Amino acid sequence: MPVEVDVGLATLSDQLTLATVLLYIVAMIGYALDLGFGRAAAKVKVKKGEPALVTVGGDAAGAPSVSEPSPEGGEHTEKAPPAWALRAAPVALALTWLGWTAHLVAILTRGWAVGRWPWGNMYEFVVAMCFAAVSAFLFMHIRYRSRFLGAFVTVAAALGLGFAVRYLYVQAGPVVPALNSYWVAIHVTAAIIASGLFIMAGVSGLLFLVRKDSAVRLPSRQDLERVAHRAIVIGFPIWTFAVIAGSLWADKAWGRYWGWDPKEIWAFITWIAYAAYLHARATAGFKGRAAMIVQLIAFACLMFNLVGVNIFLGGLHSYAEVP
Repeated sequence: MPVEVDVGLATLSDQLTLATVLLYIVAMIGYALDLGFGRAAAKVKVKKGEPALVTVGGDAAGAPSVSEPSPEGGEHTEKAPPAWALRAAPVALALTWLGWTAHLVAILTRGWAVGRWPWGNMYEFVVAMCFAAVSAFLFMHIRYRSRFLGAFVTVAAALGLGFAVRYLYVQAGPVVPALNSYWVAIHVTAAIIASGLFIMAGVSGLLFLVRKDSAVRLPSRQDLERVAHRAIVIGFPIWTFAVIAGSLWADKAWGRYWGWDPKEIWAFITWIAYAAYLHARATAGFKGRAAMIVQLIAFACLMFNLVGVNIFLGGLHSYAEVP
């Protein structure tokens, strides 16, 4: 019996997805204004002729700690930011939460429209993965005050959603029988959550490599490395669970735990790469840039596994409906 699609809910989901893109873009502008203009310098008094270190933006709201020398001594005060710049960060956070809510409702209405879990094809999976990335950012901000990554995570989410809408979109409808299983809620959900955390780490790693020492308005390398490591420490066991759950699902669906399908191979390669990063990070003397490069290699494996395998390779996972 064919599944009846609620066209109204499906249309609402599409409209909310577009609204989410707009909200993330505006939020990104707010975060960028906060990075560029919204952080005031602290006042530090030193003796005449001694250099002073002035902390710029190391506030409790999540801006990174950056130091500037004061070669002339005395009292060092940076010009106070304009009032509109001080409001940029709270507005950006509010817009991010509003976009996150719209994003969540878009996913839920897509699922309700077809009566199934809303990640049965590549379009739905990428939309859910972007949602997980923004959720990871909001969690890390609440827990670790990482607001300084807001501009970069929101632009990544907006670009991901734009790519999904432009190149991966398919009409809401039923999925192949293999996906009509409770394992979708277990295996795919775990993969989405882990992917969101890994995207946070990947954004931090890219900023770590391109950041110049003179870029005092950007988060410090220490802050970036700390956020990336924490995200991977949380995400790695979830990805491990997703791989194990996928093997159990494969046994139920195809009668074997492992069949060297391209998706299975790259999921395992991704697991090895992140395990290598964690091992490298825990090894004395292998931190900073070297460990971050390993993390970005793992991130590249993740992106190819999530998107590239379905577009360029075949296999049992090729039912993902890439247009």
